Amino acid sequence: MARILIIDDDDTLRGIIVKSLTHAGHQVRQTNNGRKGVELFRSEPVDLVITDLVMPEQEGMETIKILHREYPALRIIAMSGGLDGSPLYLDLTRRLGAACTLTKPFTLQQLREAIDIVLADPASSPPAAP
Repeated sequence: MARILIIDDDDTLRGIIVKSLTHAGHQVRQTNNGRKGVELFRSEPVDLVITDLVMPEQEGMETIKILHREYPALRIIAMSGGLDGSPLYLDLTRRLGAACTLTKPFTLQQLREAIDIVLADPASSPPAAP
């Protein structure tokens, strides 16, 4: 199974996602903002990052830009529901490096399917451990 980092400031949603993915056999790390997420990734790379867009300290688009610039092969899923024009912002995240986007609310089944698709993509490979 995959090593996954969840970055979302909504503690309840993040907890549900972590519990679901852990139950599915994934190794899951988590944090509540993009700055901490980048630091966590740099200290211990994962196979996939799932990040919200609207967060304190460092929002998701900046987080995606930083991670994609430093680790171009990193697989990233962007999710959001807190923006007017959320579909537009989610589309922009693809240009910044997100492999997939999800509009909140989504089901855990939709999330698992997105993870399976992104992880099965042979065009990307997980980053090497430091």
